[in-house]
Order: sequence, then structure tokens, then C-alpha cells
Amino acid sequence: MTTRTLRFYRERKLVPPPRREGRIAWYSDHHLARLRTIGALLTRGHTLGGIAEILAAFEKGRDSRSAAELLGLAHTLTPPFSEETPVRLTPEELAAHFPGEDSAENLSACLDLGYLAVDGDELVHVSQRLLDASSALVGEGIPLSAVLDAGREVRTHVEAIATVFADLIRERLLASGRDPERIAEAVDRLRPYAKQVVDAELSMALDRRVRTELDAWLQDQAHGPKEP
Repeated sequence: MTTRTLRFYRERKLVPPPRREGRIAWYSDHHLARLRTIGALLTRGHTLGGIAEILAAFEKGRDSRSAAELLGLAHTLTPPFSEETPVRLTPEELAAHFPGEDSAENLSACLDLGYLAVDGDELVHVSQRLLDASSALVGEGIPLSAVLDAGREVRTHVEAIATVFADLIRERLLASGRDPERIAEAVDRLRPYAKQVVDAELSMALDRRVRTELDAWLQDQAHGPKEP
């Protein structure tokens, strides 16, 4: 990023002013996180004016629904399927979840995935469950970069699964001729069943796949190291 671009962001109030010592301007991890958030929003098609509104909404303490509306994520027909609980963290608290893994590359990947957003001097993780799971995987020795790569791949697959259910709703409910209120009620009733189907199928698939991997590994162990 050029100094001219950075100066422009400061003038537009997108980035807070740096700490100055004489003619030297010092930018912290907070500034870096803010710049990566701006970059992620730009790639999603937001204008700088829209990004300024979003950041202002966070800084003024508006509720998450207002910020979601600015992002174009508000739900108008039914409550959201997701029941995730966002969690607020300082950069130091986030780093404590991933010892030795708090690199700029991993932070950028989290922002690009939408796992993290910047709220003043704090970070907001989109899901306590995702944060706990990621931290546990890293605790087992899996690099955070690999966890994030897996998360990106999982998202591709769950988007396809969500499309299956969305198609069912479009073809069987929205085309049924019912009034909007009854459709909304039906969709709300179907939410837990959609989750149950996915959870059951995933559990059985994991059993099959993991058992296959373990069986193959045990066979290798039983035969000992291969001859060079």
C-alpha cells in the first residue's frame, strides 16, 4: 500500500491516526487489522463510503443488526438459520488462543474468510464455536493456516448443501401459493430438521472416513517400516 493511499484512508476517517514521534508515524497491529478489513470489504464490492458507514456503526456501538443491515445481510422473511454467538477479543486475547500462530498471513486469512472483523481496538470473531474448535485443533498440533484452509474448503461444501435446502424451499414452499406469513412459519419449523439431516449425514461420513484412515494406519504400523 502506498503512503498516498494510507493518507487518503486517514483523511476519510477509515483509519485512525498513527502514534507520532517527531516525523515518524508508528502504525500498530490495530491499524493493520483495520486495513485488512477494508481490503476484505473492498473485494466484496463495498465502496469506501459504505465501508466508512460500517466502521462508523461499529465505533458508535450500534447493535450487530444495524451493522448487518449496512453490510446488506439483514433477513427480511425469517430469523437467521445461524445461531452463532460472536465473541469480542483484544488482539492479545486472540493471540492467546493460537500461541505462535498469530501471523499477519493468518490474520489476513481470518478477515478474508469473514471470521474476524475490527471493532475499534477490539476484534470480533463471528462464532464462539468456530473459535473454540479452531483453537482446539491448533492445540492438537495442526497449524492455523491448515485449519483455515480446511475451513475455506468446508465452506465450499456447506454452500452446496445449503443450496440443496434452498432449492427445496424455492420449489416446494415458495411456489406453493401460500401467503408469506405461512411460508415464513413453515421455513422456521423446518430449520432444525435441516440441521439434523446434515449433522446425521456428517457424523456417519466421518465414521466411515476416519475409520478407513485409522485402519490403513494400523496396518502400516503392523507391517513395520518399508524397506528403502
